[in-house]
Amino acid sequence: MKNTYGYVRVSTKDQNEDRQLLAMASLGIEPQNIFTDRQSGKDFERTQYKLLTQALHEGDTLYIKSIDRLGRNYEEILVQWGILTKQKSIDIVVIDMPLLDTRRGKDLLGNFISDLVLQILSFVAETERVNIKKRQAEGIAAAKARGVRFGRPRTPLPDNFTAIYSRWKAGEITGTAAAENAVCHWPHSGTEQIYMTRRCWRRMYKIKDKTGSIFTKMCTFL
Repeated sequence: MKNTYGYVRVSTKDQNEDRQLLAMASLGIEPQNIFTDRQSGKDFERTQYKLLTQALHEGDTLYIKSIDRLGRNYEEILVQWGILTKQKSIDIVVIDMPLLDTRRGKDLLGNFISDLVLQILSFVAETERVNIKKRQAEGIAAAKARGVRFGRPRTPLPDNFTAIYSRWKAGEITGTAAAENAVCHWPHSGTEQIYMTRRCWRRMYKIKDKTGSIFTKMCTFL
């Protein structure tokens, strides 16, 4: 029995796949036959894509909205296309590009046109991926140049850190007591207290190291 399948892909979990799903629904593809990945198209190491290839059998038809939804790696798109159409003997229909419909033009000229269009669109898909990464890198560099900080905001040390550090440096208290005393004056509890204790440990040993003393590796597991 020949079955019809759909493949949907978005690059991140934040992106919306509704447009692709609506296109599949308009073709009458059953929801259980639609496989959706939320991963980059840089390669084909995708969970749902792998499940799809296992479900496909000779004579089945696979629909994708556009060639870049299949992937954005020029060489791998061509390889996967060959595996699906030649090894598995299925048909592929690219909805946004009627020329990429392997149900039609199975003669020499038809295959030549399909292969040519596939190579062009695959090249465009990878080129766009490269350009996206370049624009992202340029945007990050520009933001850093403006002083924008990325990642987790730095948490200020407790107000009494300097005083506690001086007592610890003078040998009046141990490192553990110093870290715990500093955190006691920090108005938070639970996991945040643990985090600050570890941070105080790291900060004290970094300071001690800068003074020329032996740097303990205790901070590596804090």
